[in-house]
Amino acid sequence: MSEKLVNRVVLLDGGMGQELIKRSKSKPHPLWSAKVLHDEPKLVEDAHADFIRSGAKIITLSTYSITPERLARDGDVSLFKELQSKALKVALRARDRMRAFDVRIAGCLPPLFGSYHPEVAPEFEEGVERYLTLVEQQYKELDLFICETMSSIKEAKAAITAAKNYNIETWCSFSIEDNDKSLLRSKESLQKALTAVNNLGHEANLLNCSVPEAISAAIKKLDFSSKCFGAYANGFTSIDALRLGGTVDSLEAREELTPSVYAKFVSDWVSSGIKIVGGCCEISPAHIKEIHDFLLQNEYELVSTLNP
Repeated sequence: MSEKLVNRVVLLDGGMGQELIKRSKSKPHPLWSAKVLHDEPKLVEDAHADFIRSGAKIITLSTYSITPERLARDGDVSLFKELQSKALKVALRARDRMRAFDVRIAGCLPPLFGSYHPEVAPEFEEGVERYLTLVEQQYKELDLFICETMSSIKEAKAAITAAKNYNIETWCSFSIEDNDKSLLRSKESLQKALTAVNNLGHEANLLNCSVPEAISAAIKKLDFSSKCFGAYANGFTSIDALRLGGTVDSLEAREELTPSVYAKFVSDWVSSGIKIVGGCCEISPAHIKEIHDFLLQNEYELVSTLNP
């Protein structure tokens, strides 16, 4: 493998939901990012633009809470198609505004009912059908899908299968417990999860929405030889307070996880062989800029794809 290929890294954006908490004057809602997209789309566009300005080569649609399941529980399911379309238009406007035509746009396949609760995920066959509803709204104008914050094997398999039904580039990102045990939120082992999904034809595995220390511990146990790997942590003190249908302001940010501190975690991951990095909840444009500068200073080539 050439040195040039070894030193290529994809830089993702950071956490949209918590970024919007900081920017909006509205009271947090169970469908927070969806509500801001509906009521204040310019804030979402500006956040996308700021992540691009900070160096992100991939931005993800702000559709994490726009699932029929969450809209039916906490909002109005009739808004599903309108909000999905609006999220794409806002992301495209941000990219055009920044004239960042090398930036790719990722669709989001999130947990259907809410983060960190694998016990409510449907069984595989039903999950595939439900995820197809999301894929069909997004796939035509996207560059790839990220199945993110997957907290169980069945959830991950269903999301990947739905996305690959349309033969689009797909990444699968697992959320693990915030300790050094490398277990999914479902208590299934990360290694078992990777073995279960690695024959589904997706292009990359990642870890996200877990504390950086847990991700670092997991990375030390992984074999990167079979598939490209990535990581993007959150900056929460704990996720225990978040309930299904709850609001994101119930969680607290880690004040000590400054951009420079987070970039040190990312530098260790990249040194270990991680090829896709970025941030999840509470990781701001300033954090992404710090990572961007570190990578350039250390002669990494920032790219939007690892394909030859």
